[in-house]
Amino acid sequence: MMYGELKKLKIEAFKDLEYNEKADEFTVMFNPASYNQKYEVEYEEAQGQGTTGTPQKFGKIKPQEYSFEFIFDGTGASGEAIDVSDEIEKFLTVCGKEDGEIHRPFYLKITWGNLVSKCILKSADISYNLFKPDGYPLRAKVNASFVENIDDALRTAEEGKSSPDLSHYRIVAEGENLPLMTYKIYGDPQYYIDAAKINGLTNFRKLKTGTTLHFPPIKTT
Repeated sequence: MMYGELKKLKIEAFKDLEYNEKADEFTVMFNPASYNQKYEVEYEEAQGQGTTGTPQKFGKIKPQEYSFEFIFDGTGASGEAIDVSDEIEKFLTVCGKEDGEIHRPFYLKITWGNLVSKCILKSADISYNLFKPDGYPLRAKVNASFVENIDDALRTAEEGKSSPDLSHYRIVAEGENLPLMTYKIYGDPQYYIDAAKINGLTNFRKLKTGTTLHFPPIKTT
């Protein structure tokens, strides 16, 4: 069985929520042996007066969470010599420390295989388990949790809630044009002129991939 070339998990840091201004990146020393993906649906109890049951009313799909264990090894056994303290400091700088310009940690993008997640660091538990005689760490592991960084409007769009009576936000995919997107949402492409005006578009056939467009509800009389 043939496998592809080794690709290490990469974490890119961005200064803006649109992921246009890249600030830094971090590549792991060893790819994780596994990772956990948490998918959670939130429901609300909708018990009626005088009833004993508690039917669950759908609330929302919560942002997904990803958990990894990253290994930092400064023994040189892998053929790569690193300073464990320096590497962990870089990991925290890229992922979790407050940036002086944007006054918050960076927005992150994790890429590994078919996993591509725009997220933020939720927590990082660091365990040091091997030391030099002088006490400097030679090996450590970081259990890191990341949470998806998608606002409610975009999450609703990705969940595919399609109704002409709802306000929609859509991310332009490669090759899409405005009449096609309008047809998918409203069931009729005739509203593309209105959508172009709302989004300030001058060329409705050539849309920039990755742009977020707003499609308001149809006003009916």
